[in-house]
Amino acid sequence: MIPSLKNLVESIVLSLVDDTSQVKILPSVREGQEVLTVLVAADDVGRVVGKEGRVVNALRTVVKAGAAKANQRVSVEIFSISEYVGE
Repeated sequence: MIPSLKNLVESIVLSLVDDTSQVKILPSVREGQEVLTVLVAADDVGRVVGKEGRVVNALRTVVKAGAAKANQRVSVEIFSISEYVGE
């Protein structure tokens, strides 16, 4: 995992949410692809996803561009911390 991408995602998400204490970024590898799982408070999921998914799609585009520069594939998933069940 590229630590700078994780830090970038964390910075962006922290600027979007109200409850910053509930934000967690969990890096993992699934099927040979890096995954950044973003956990936020239930009330903040809508802020991170945005209308019609525009905010999360922009976030994914930025991460994809940064990962491509390092010849990696990274995806971003958003979950409410209360609904997330780790794998």
